[in-house]
Amino acid sequence: MRRPLTALTIAVVFATSASAADFVIEPTTVPVMKSVFGQVQSRDTLPARARIGGTVVEILIDEGDAVQFGDEIANVVDEKIALQLDAINSRQAAIEAQLENARTNVERARKLFERGTVAKTRLDEQQTAFDVLQNQLDAIEADKSVIVQQAKEGTVLAPASGRVLSVPVSQGSVVLAGETIARIAGGGYFLRLSLPERHAAGIKQGDEVTVGARGLTPSDDGEKLTTGHVAKVYPEISDGRVTADVEVDNLGDFFVGERTLVTIPIGSRETLLVPRPALMTRHGMDYVTVLKGDEETEVTVIPGESFTIDGEDFIEILTGLRAGDTVVAP
Repeated sequence: MRRPLTALTIAVVFATSASAADFVIEPTTVPVMKSVFGQVQSRDTLPARARIGGTVVEILIDEGDAVQFGDEIANVVDEKIALQLDAINSRQAAIEAQLENARTNVERARKLFERGTVAKTRLDEQQTAFDVLQNQLDAIEADKSVIVQQAKEGTVLAPASGRVLSVPVSQGSVVLAGETIARIAGGGYFLRLSLPERHAAGIKQGDEVTVGARGLTPSDDGEKLTTGHVAKVYPEISDGRVTADVEVDNLGDFFVGERTLVTIPIGSRETLLVPRPALMTRHGMDYVTVLKGDEETEVTVIPGESFTIDGEDFIEILTGLRAGDTVVAP
């Protein structure tokens, strides 16, 4: 019976009897895996910049903190803004006083005109003087709005949701408009791999990879392993290496720039596989029972890698078996 593999092609033909199962071994195509270190990268690294120049009077975040888009992370104060605001408030108060006097003159001139005491030109002059002062007041209020907005822009906001990578300034620092107050890593994380050029043709977008636990050493604990897939293979080879990005869920606990072990398929090869129960070990030697004619004979073999196919465990046989051999397993 032919049994399909996920992303592989394998054929294992077998017949069953009352006491044993006979497997006719055929060449099997298996992936060639390579372990490399992947580096955690953030999709976006955005600077939170000061919108005005001044003195940093308050920093509300620290490296490693999680922030949301629009959160207040620092305050920058320009003392000249307060002086400008005081000056424009004084100008506004003076114009408002003149405007109130002009309004009184207009009302007086209108009453005198209605009695026929003054000419129409006198009323027009008073009305024009009032309109000029009103326009001056409107201009002052517009200038005041600009200054108030500048004062509000002293609040530095998070440009994206994510984690704070660095805060290159400290409280009391003098900064210019546009200077970076903090760097935010946002948009989620992925793994970036760099492999030798000879593997470029074997890496395909969508290939499944295995990602180890945190740390730079392999882990034999399957519960600590996770899987991902190749999201992008960059078309440019630089310094003899090809770059690929791997998407993995739940990388939020990793540090940006942290490295972890990634096992990625770089090609395929043919080998012989037998079910794991068929392999027996005695006195440090590995044996497989082979059916030759009507007799069962134990053959010494050298096993290789293990593979799981459709939920069943198989073991690679490096030497001792040939294609077409019939293996007997309990």
